[in-house]
Amino acid sequence: MQFQQTKQGFNFAKYPTFEKDIDPKQRAWIEVSGKVLETNVRQLRSKLSKNCKFMAVVKADGYGHDAIVVSENAIKGGASQLGVATLKEGIKLRSSGIKKPILILGNIYTKKDLIISFKNDLMPTISSIRECLICNNIGKHFDLKFPLHLKVDTGMSRLGFECNKFIQQFAKINSFENIIIKGIYSHLSSADEPNSLDTKSSTQKQRQKFQEILRKIHLDKNQNIKIHLANSAGMLLQKDFHFDMVRVGLSMYGYSPLKKPDNNLLLKPALFLKVKVAFIRIIDQGVSVSYGGKFVSSRKTKLAVLSIGYADGVPRNLSGKIKVIHNNKIYLQVGSITMDQMMVDITGSNEIKIGSTMILLGSDGDKTISPIDWARESDTIPWEILCSFKNRLPRVQVD
Repeated sequence: MQFQQTKQGFNFAKYPTFEKDIDPKQRAWIEVSGKVLETNVRQLRSKLSKNCKFMAVVKADGYGHDAIVVSENAIKGGASQLGVATLKEGIKLRSSGIKKPILILGNIYTKKDLIISFKNDLMPTISSIRECLICNNIGKHFDLKFPLHLKVDTGMSRLGFECNKFIQQFAKINSFENIIIKGIYSHLSSADEPNSLDTKSSTQKQRQKFQEILRKIHLDKNQNIKIHLANSAGMLLQKDFHFDMVRVGLSMYGYSPLKKPDNNLLLKPALFLKVKVAFIRIIDQGVSVSYGGKFVSSRKTKLAVLSIGYADGVPRNLSGKIKVIHNNKIYLQVGSITMDQMMVDITGSNEIKIGSTMILLGSDGDKTISPIDWARESDTIPWEILCSFKNRLPRVQVD
């Protein structure tokens, strides 16, 4: 349909009509700094043992940051491999032109999905000899070697070979002619706990068990097999956990998983969550705000209505507990967070207008709000906060 100029002289035709034409900063959005990601990776790599490689974990859409943006900048910072959770995540990175080795950390167990993995040059995580046989048959069919990583369960009780079975079956797996073992790894369950450096901690026991398994399978050091155990917390604990490679997620995004972070490691958050003010209203004393009327104004109150809610990934149980920043000033969120909107008490401010931008996560001047703050208030972990942001929040790379 063609829109014609009206009698009042307003030309509708020049205004966008398609989704792609809408400003990504029209409502609420996530800003991601590629330079911060790159710098964080360089800093973390400087802490690694000599010759230890860096795998950037970019699952869950790069912990909510945009997996492609994160991958490209992590590679600039020196990441030599990438880790994803699903087959689809891996294919998305390949489709974007990323060539680095990609490990699928989740379990792929059907012949169809393993063929798709092979054709897209993705390495699956293998937890049983059954999948090893399937991979070997796929490699034989194409007259090629199928690259994969073997996982061993040392205490997570999730994916991985049982330790004794792995020791018994490794020689047979290693003899398969059409697979190539690119890595052997395990996963730490409690490396972020305060006692992880204690010799009797579960983290130290896992490391010792993993080393014992490697000793018992008589791994040939000339084989091009990457041995890896450490996540972000394990990597930051001590170099005994580094082996040939580390798998770093949370720390790369700017947050330490340890209760006592390394003060010499100046990680910066790469994510800002921003939102526009959609409306401003003034209410009298004694007026309830939002669903349930759990907040009642104690004075004449000026409210800013922000265009973001729990459908975007802001937890509803944070209602009345979080703050926002505008021009280096803190304002309190009040009333129940709704599906698409929330209210903020801006009483006393004359600078905040409809269309003003407020920061929910990030920094402005000397004021900072972190996913760690939200996690503390909602009794969860920062990983969950970051991974909860929905696709309707556009991701915008700022540098």
